[in-house]
Amino acid sequence: MAIRLTGRKKDTGKFDFSQFLSGIPAKDYVFQDAAYEEQIQAAARLLSEADAVVVGAGAGLSAAAGLTYGGKRFTDNFKEFIEKYGSMNMKDMYSAGFYPFPTEEAKWGYWSKHAYLNRIEPDTLPLYQSVYKLVKEKPYFVLTTNVDHQFWKAGFADEAIFATQGDYGKIQCKKGCHPKTYDAVELFVQMNQSRKDCLVPSYMVPEYPVCGGNMAMHLRCDQYFVEDEHWHQAAEQYVSFLEEHRKDRVALLELGVGFNTPTIIRFPFEQMMRKNENWSLIRLNLKEAFVPESFGKRAAGIGADIEKSLCDIIKGVEERHSLAAK
Repeated sequence: MAIRLTGRKKDTGKFDFSQFLSGIPAKDYVFQDAAYEEQIQAAARLLSEADAVVVGAGAGLSAAAGLTYGGKRFTDNFKEFIEKYGSMNMKDMYSAGFYPFPTEEAKWGYWSKHAYLNRIEPDTLPLYQSVYKLVKEKPYFVLTTNVDHQFWKAGFADEAIFATQGDYGKIQCKKGCHPKTYDAVELFVQMNQSRKDCLVPSYMVPEYPVCGGNMAMHLRCDQYFVEDEHWHQAAEQYVSFLEEHRKDRVALLELGVGFNTPTIIRFPFEQMMRKNENWSLIRLNLKEAFVPESFGKRAAGIGADIEKSLCDIIKGVEERHSLAAK
């Protein structure tokens, strides 16, 4: 069945993910009881047979790659913030971001550290390189809720990435007064070097050039998130890719997507599976890998370490290619 994606709400002009939602009840979900090796071989087969691949990546992928927000990585890097604001307010990098910092100097003191640690300092992570190795020989597109820029670092083409929730390297007007974002990588580097007692110097605090107001991270956390020109272009490219390959065998490779924001990747992927009988779904998730039973052999839900699973799938794909070449 063809898939029709208009992509925008008529009243706001914004991209509308609700058009992808599935109405199938949760009772269709099952944990697949096949052995791990059997699931890996099924995933390798589906990817090998695919004409194109859509990668859907959530927070679980970056966590598996090493960008964890809690535990020792947090306490080692944010010791001064924990001591200053208290352990009850600084439990992990995610919750700490919602702390009501008393001044702009304090806010950017935290966020410059957060952005530097998760977006600027890390080189290309091996797990993201594995994803690229797996899909680079086929037409591909990446839909991700991650904001750490790792897909770009791994070599994925800019025109084939739609990062729906923003980017740690960009800032915007706090009130979204103008649909434009600004690159803040160099600013964050300077802030990270100049921070003292968890504060950045006042002269480094950014002001929005249009309204003169405060600025904020380019992260979707409230109604003021800016969907700039590049964001809308990426949204259109995603829709175009799906339309271009709607009659092909498309593998939906879902990596680390849970139920935090399921309406962006997880549920839409399932709806597209139901509308396109020659599409397939490979879902990798340590704890939430269950897939709809009705998908049958078109789906593989692998509840194991993502890094190991991807490595094994790559080996399986390579073995199939080697046998086909003989």
